[in-house]
Amino acid sequence: MDRDDTTLRVLSTSDLDGLDISLTDVVDTVEQAYRTLAAGKSDNPRKLTVKPEDGHSVSYAMLGRDGVRGVVAIKTSYKHGLHDDRARQHYYTTLTLYDDVTGLPVAMMDCSRIGSLRTPAVSALLARECAAPGATTALVIGTGTQGRLALPFLLTTLPELDRLLLSGTHPDGIAAVRAELARHFPDREVETVTELASAARESDVIVATAGPHTPAAVEAGWLRPGATAILVGHGLAPSTLHRADRVIATSEAQMRITGTDMADSQGALPTVDLELPSAIAGVSKARTSPEQRIFAYNSGLVVTDIALGHHFAQRAAEQDLGTEVALWR
Repeated sequence: MDRDDTTLRVLSTSDLDGLDISLTDVVDTVEQAYRTLAAGKSDNPRKLTVKPEDGHSVSYAMLGRDGVRGVVAIKTSYKHGLHDDRARQHYYTTLTLYDDVTGLPVAMMDCSRIGSLRTPAVSALLARECAAPGATTALVIGTGTQGRLALPFLLTTLPELDRLLLSGTHPDGIAAVRAELARHFPDREVETVTELASAARESDVIVATAGPHTPAAVEAGWLRPGATAILVGHGLAPSTLHRADRVIATSEAQMRITGTDMADSQGALPTVDLELPSAIAGVSKARTSPEQRIFAYNSGLVVTDIALGHHFAQRAAEQDLGTEVALWR
């Protein structure tokens, strides 16, 4: 079917799973999106959130524009069953892309794989910008979707890391973390830890990816001088934010929407010292002293989803993947 303004390429989970992309390619694509945003060439408005009073579900809508790629997109996410364990939850996320040069739709796709790659890539960029000189030990908390790729991405941006620690409770998740590490870095091994406080005290970089029901909560007093603590999901106590020497975020506005569980007893969050796009663009340094304890907040910016999603859409079109749907006929 010829492409026109009535058809839309729909890319399923299996379509995207069939596309190979290297970790370096993902990091480069995400980094480019941040540089474009820092240069004022892209737009990333604050996300919209809807959550019922009992908190059983949450939904987000994010609109953005990549000025270099010439693409406009909207991402939606819906998660149901937040009070249930992960196996009983329902989660759907989609990304719809439009070509802002031709005015034609590009694709609509499942956004789960994009998120599973983009988020650990952002954590790895935060680690690269925030880690103290000579950082050698990394600790990942959690073995879910984000935990499984956290170490391979960290090694992509910080290849000098020589000790890898993992805190997790689910045997299948621990096995999955080991498998992903072996797939990307077959010569590296990960140590599982049971004493979180001791592991945190030994770590230069901590990435907390655990789910909301985790009992893990690293306290500020456990962090060594120069440590970087990156929050993706759960696993860090609010003290790591409020007692940090520097606070870095992908977006302060997004942190104030999705980071309310880290607020103090008055419901307040501290001011962010620097946003990641500015650090990547070289406007200012994330770390200004080797001894600083840095808290970094990883919240999704839709411009990174747009860049990675467009990358996938181009590859899918080259391989004639997906289904052309006459949506507007």
